[in-house]
Amino acid sequence: MANHKSSIKRIRQAEAKRLRNRYYAKTARNAVRKLRALTVKEEASAMYVKVSSMLDKLAKKNIIHKNKASNLKSKLALRINKL
Repeated sequence: MANHKSSIKRIRQAEAKRLRNRYYAKTARNAVRKLRALTVKEEASAMYVKVSSMLDKLAKKNIIHKNKASNLKSKLALRINKL
């Protein structure tokens, strides 16, 4: 265990950020999963806007990589257009 006050605080902060990032990433994965499961184009395109926005925000905060967000959005758009 760390001995310095500052390192103990850093450990606490890192754990809080890790849990927060894990929550947001898991929420995004579930949203993408729900979007992939939809079969009605109108519903899917309405949900795509929200999911796309969510992915962009996560990429902006460096919770997921910007290329990962871009790849996911691209694949989802192709899937919706095929419906």
